[in-house]
Amino acid sequence: MEPKILRYVIMLANEKNFSKAAEKLHMAQPSLSYQIMKLENELGTQLFNRGHGEVQLTYTGKVFVEHALKINDQFNQLKKQIDDVTDMQKGQLCIGSLATTGAYLLPEAISAFKYKYPGIELVLLEDNAPNLELLVLRGQVEISLQSMPITHKELEIETILEDDVYLAVPPSHPLAKSKKVNLSDFQEEFFILLKKESSFRIETENLCRKAGFEPTIIFESINILTCLSLVSTGMGITFVPGMVIKNTPAPQPLVYLPVRLANNHKRKVVFVYKNGRYLSKAARSFIDIMKIVTNSKYTG
Repeated sequence: MEPKILRYVIMLANEKNFSKAAEKLHMAQPSLSYQIMKLENELGTQLFNRGHGEVQLTYTGKVFVEHALKINDQFNQLKKQIDDVTDMQKGQLCIGSLATTGAYLLPEAISAFKYKYPGIELVLLEDNAPNLELLVLRGQVEISLQSMPITHKELEIETILEDDVYLAVPPSHPLAKSKKVNLSDFQEEFFILLKKESSFRIETENLCRKAGFEPTIIFESINILTCLSLVSTGMGITFVPGMVIKNTPAPQPLVYLPVRLANNHKRKVVFVYKNGRYLSKAARSFIDIMKIVTNSKYTG
């Protein structure tokens, strides 16, 4: 059994589709099918149930994947340590990221890192917050750029940015001329929020609860810019991080209201990695570069 077959099985288990898995593995679909079938014949048992377009793990397949993830993680940690011995002349760093947060914070850090370490290949995986935490725990990404709250206690966090939270309202809103507002003043409003799997959505819903109400949500989106566009039509209001306001012109004139929050609450953007797992020099360097770039751009 060759080590690469573990990656094939893990990818197929994640994608549940031979064509999608083969595309991400940069190989032909018939070749992937042959390799999986060859492994099943070698093991004398079926790892996947084939359906119409979708495959599902058998019980044996679930056991195999559970151990394959551990073996793959140990192999990656060994490879990172060997790469570090070569003083970062070559290697690979897999980074997870929330799509919106990464779009605002990662480009300059990636550019600075690539300039300093041209031999290190960067692999970026974008996903929602719960899936990113799992990718870190499984060792499929070494570090992940996310925002609080983080649910798994096995994850270490390093704060990259403490950001203010604003309410975006149309200019016609009765409180649009306020210098600062109480969140409780908006409990009768209609809210346009990000999807439930968004950590910013979780955080802002918690802020509403602390202010004594459950927000009335009339629309959800995966994109903060879509939320802002809908606010500009007068449909409702939304929460928006300060970094978005600083970097993105509103689709139409909007008013961003600073919110009075308990204990001067700020949104925390963090890097997470697994507690006790070897953190490569590449990962450590990328986090440090990100801190410098972010501090210069947002607090400098």
